[in-house]
Amino acid sequence: MLSPWITHSTRETYHNPWIRVREDQVTDPGGNPGIYGVVEFKNRAVGVVPIDDEGYTYLVGQYRYCHQSYEWEIPEGGSPEGEELIDTARRELIEETGIHADQFELILSDLQLSNSTTNEVAYLFTARGLHFKKAIPESTEQIEVKRVLLEDAIEMARNGTIRDGMSVIALLWLGSQP
Repeated sequence: MLSPWITHSTRETYHNPWIRVREDQVTDPGGNPGIYGVVEFKNRAVGVVPIDDEGYTYLVGQYRYCHQSYEWEIPEGGSPEGEELIDTARRELIEETGIHADQFELILSDLQLSNSTTNEVAYLFTARGLHFKKAIPESTEQIEVKRVLLEDAIEMARNGTIRDGMSVIALLWLGSQP
């Protein structure tokens, strides 16, 4: 489908190593002039639901600056251009939890996380055949790891205890599988 929007010009208003913010001068679908702000992500988002042989998963708890709250979520992070998604899944799982996995399965891809203001896309994996070592979080991460039954994590996503979008999507998807 052709875009009903007409873009007249684009101006970068901000950038850092992770995002670029731009402001477009547009004509909207109703024919009115206006602006549209877009946050472009330089990384793809990758999340992993590790599942052990006893049916448990491992959630990470950390303080989320943007929401000024402590949140529980699946291990996740950014996949830079040129890095294979599975390598990002493997790296993030090790960094945040210390878990090494023998098998990764891509369960959902190209998810649009906030498509009215960003171009961010997400890829979600499960990890099985888990081995445990010491976590190596980044300096910006103060992470607590919690082992919970997968069915309890799914319920946490259903009842709003887990609020991170990628985590909710992955867990509810797993809860819908036979």
